[in-house]
Amino acid sequence: MRIKRFIGGSLESNGYVLHQKDGRHCLLVDPGYRPKVFIDYIKEQNLALTGIILTHLHHDHTGAAEAVKSAFDCPIYMHRDDAFVYGGKVDVMVEDGFVFDLEGESLVVQHTPGHTMGSICLYSEKSKVCFTGDTIFDTDLGRTDLAGGSESMMTDSIRNVVDKWDNQITIYPGHDGSCNMKFVRAHNREFLALRDGHER
Repeated sequence: MRIKRFIGGSLESNGYVLHQKDGRHCLLVDPGYRPKVFIDYIKEQNLALTGIILTHLHHDHTGAAEAVKSAFDCPIYMHRDDAFVYGGKVDVMVEDGFVFDLEGESLVVQHTPGHTMGSICLYSEKSKVCFTGDTIFDTDLGRTDLAGGSESMMTDSIRNVVDKWDNQITIYPGHDGSCNMKFVRAHNREFLALRDGHER
């Protein structure tokens, strides 16, 4: 799977276009800002956008979704727990275990509440990658003090979902750069604190 990252906005949010090397279909994860860069890239690569996946409802991850949707007439996906309070349009509400097919590669929704009630990660066993939104970054975790956030839910998500990922899994977060879980387990003190039952 090919992964093209775009960074935009004052919060430097990551948006990702996913497609296969010789494929035509693509998925878009978290278009927060600058819809033109996503639209131009997809057109330049002669790709067909089949869906926009929003890992959670915050504007720095969703702000460009409507404009991109209008350009390609594709559905917007979000977990139902965020979709009910999100101000924009959601075409398909997903739940834990929902599978996106990218020309033979499965990307599985893993519900990881904590940053928001409906935060999700998107996991590919084939490529050993996970798009984590604002659940986990290279050296810290998403904040839980905003509306819909929950430290206890974040703790559960870390222990029951994230900590089950193998060391070779590469995470692609909503901000900052990618890294593998081996790096996370060595350097992410907030992850280690919640995993081990301590306050971060």
